[in-house]
Amino acid sequence: MHADGGQAGGAGIRFRALVVDDEPPLVQVVGGYLARDGFDVVSAADGEAAVIAAREHRPDVIVLDLMLPGIDGVEACRRIRTFSDAYIIMLTARSDEVDKLIGLSVGADDYLTKPFSPRELIARVRAMLRRPRAVPDPGVRRFGDLEVDPAGHEVRAGGAPIELTRTEFDLLDTLSAQPRVAFSRRQLLEHVWSGDWCGDDHVIDVHIGNLRHKLGDDAAAPRYIRTVRGVGYRMGTG
Repeated sequence: MHADGGQAGGAGIRFRALVVDDEPPLVQVVGGYLARDGFDVVSAADGEAAVIAAREHRPDVIVLDLMLPGIDGVEACRRIRTFSDAYIIMLTARSDEVDKLIGLSVGADDYLTKPFSPRELIARVRAMLRRPRAVPDPGVRRFGDLEVDPAGHEVRAGGAPIELTRTEFDLLDTLSAQPRVAFSRRQLLEHVWSGDWCGDDHVIDVHIGNLRHKLGDDAAAPRYIRTVRGVGYRMGTG
C-alpha cells in the first residue's frame, strides 16, 4: 500500500513508514492516519515480507505487529536491525510484560498494546522523529593481539593491518560483536548475506578458513575463531 502526504517531515522533508500486520483493516486505518500526517506508506502482511520491504523501501518508521504469519515480529525486528536503524514501534494483542521486554531487547524503540488509539500512535511517531537517533561508537574489540575496529573497518593482528574481503570482515564483525555466542552456519549466513544466500551452508567454512589463514590462526589450536562442534563458530578470547 502506498499513500502520499506532505506534513510529516516539514520543510519539504518526506518520511516513509512501513506498516506490518496481517489484519488488513488495521493496516488500512494505521496507514491512513500516517498518510494524512504526511508519510509515504508501504505495508507488509507477514514477517518475511516485512524484512524484504524494510530492505527495499528503507523506511524511517516501522509499525510492526508482534504476532505475524511465518517469522514473528520479534524475529523480523531482529533481522531488520542488522541493516536498518529505522524507528520501530511494536504492536501486540497482549499486555504481557515479557512480550514487551523481548520486543525491546531485539531493537524496538516503543510498544503499544491493542486496541490502541491511532492518534496516540501518530503522537509517538512524531515524538520519535524529533529525537535524533544516537549512533553509538562500537569501539575497538580486542582478542589477545587481535584488534577489530568496526567503525574504521580495520583489523590488526600483532599491530599489523590485515587486508580482508568484505565478506571476511563481516564474518569477523559478527563473531566479535557477540564473543560469547556460538553461531550456527545458518545464523552467520543470515547476518552476512541477510538471508539472500541459497546455496550450501558450508560456504561459511570456506570463508572462515580464508579468514583464519589471514589472521595467522591455526585451525588445530585456534586463538581467535573457534569451532563449536555440532553448532558452528564463536570468537575465541585470545
